[in-house]
Amino acid sequence: MKAAAEGDAQAIERLSEDPFYNSLLRTTCVTTMVEAGHARNALPQMARANVNCRAIPQTTVNEIEHALEQTIGDSGVTVTAAGTWTGSPESPLNHQVMAAMQKTVNSIWAGVPVVPFMETGATDGRTLRLAGIPVYAISGVFIDLHDVRAHGRNERIPVKSFYDGLEFYDRFVKTLAGK
Repeated sequence: MKAAAEGDAQAIERLSEDPFYNSLLRTTCVTTMVEAGHARNALPQMARANVNCRAIPQTTVNEIEHALEQTIGDSGVTVTAAGTWTGSPESPLNHQVMAAMQKTVNSIWAGVPVVPFMETGATDGRTLRLAGIPVYAISGVFIDLHDVRAHGRNERIPVKSFYDGLEFYDRFVKTLAGK
């Protein structure tokens, strides 16, 4: 990840092969809903799709709309943003938070490295960063990267990960508070 962040083309190519890591490196979009037609036995006269995009902090709505229009390549298709959105700066790395995180991780999972990464989910972080408040997504919950069920019908995490996460967050907050 560090090599990719520094622009190493081989590292970027290798990480891009995995959907999870690919989503950390660039803006990604996926169609999440499609509506078309009015009857089972008739060709649809109109279709509508919702395309959900997860944008890296500096990406603008106009850039995303343009990329979608270029990808679709059909002047009969209209791309319209469903709402307003403003890109935001990334939060600077906070060394006190990182030190507290590493101390907590070492107390539970000795030897596991702490690596900063971009959160792929939508959060209030964008709004807070635009107001000048740094935001950090911190997770103490381990998941199987090949069995991600976020927002699915079977959204879940392993029971052990849940309880380990509770312990992690309890220790982490106490470490940050100097307790």
